[in-house]
Amino acid sequence: MAGKNVVQVSDANFQQEVIQHNQPVLVDFWAEWCGPCRMLAPTIEELADEYAGRVKVGKLDTDSNRTTAMQYNISAIPTIILFKQGQIVKKFVGLTPKREFKAALDAAIG
Repeated sequence: MAGKNVVQVSDANFQQEVIQHNQPVLVDFWAEWCGPCRMLAPTIEELADEYAGRVKVGKLDTDSNRTTAMQYNISAIPTIILFKQGQIVKKFVGLTPKREFKAALDAAIG
């Protein structure tokens, strides 16, 4: 489901892939059965390709990784969280236009 620049994030690797990563990390909290999540997937992949080398983009399946989903109070999906230096910079809930993600990513990089 994920493109070549999208990392599969899980409960097991969340600390290493997201919290300890030195670049901003955009994490898509999603589930296979979620229609809006599937609609957003191409946008997430486009962002991963456009920001490759500057931002890590990951997807976390909330059904398989409930511990992390609960830790970040994910009550609706898709929820996309932008982390920088292990801290939440911005949280998006629901279908979000690509330009809003780009504005947040550009600010986190800048």
